[in-house]
Amino acid sequence: MLEKIPSALGEALSGLKAGTEKTAFHASFPDVPASLTLSSDAFADGAAIPARCTADGEGLSPPLAWSGLPPGTASIVLLVEDAGSPTPQPLVHLIVWNLPSERSGLDEGDVSKPSASPDVPLGRNSFLQTAWLPPDPPSGHGQHAYLFQIYALGQTLDLDENPGRSALLDAMKGLVLAKGVLIGTYARA
Repeated sequence: MLEKIPSALGEALSGLKAGTEKTAFHASFPDVPASLTLSSDAFADGAAIPARCTADGEGLSPPLAWSGLPPGTASIVLLVEDAGSPTPQPLVHLIVWNLPSERSGLDEGDVSKPSASPDVPLGRNSFLQTAWLPPDPPSGHGQHAYLFQIYALGQTLDLDENPGRSALLDAMKGLVLAKGVLIGTYARA
């Protein structure tokens, strides 16, 4: 959708970015230990997200694996935000909440569409969809940083079905035991 924005407009907006300091990882839970490891077989930390996982490809959600959950972890939250978005707050690309603590990852494409699986509950992304929102930065806007954030919680969350970012973060307050982050990048020429 944003690939249709003229490159000149993307370039004009290139100085406008939400910023990593506004992501949940930095703004909402700054004092939580960053002791979890989050990785992907599709890209290394700080490297480009492959086109197949973006709006320029198949739009598949990337495979993710995590480790280092502390004792007492009852559930896991995964939140993906675009810190490079030309918006006041980071754009939300994915919310997965109340994942069972026995889980250690997601396969490629697992959350590309609304999940029928009760053990992968999805929240609403910034486009109000309950699925992976593939990276789709405006042409000429420059490189975007996508923060894949993982949180270990001491209990499961009691939320309405398909929560948005604000409801999720409010419910997580005081429950986060540990966090981790994996950063993927993407840009359109």
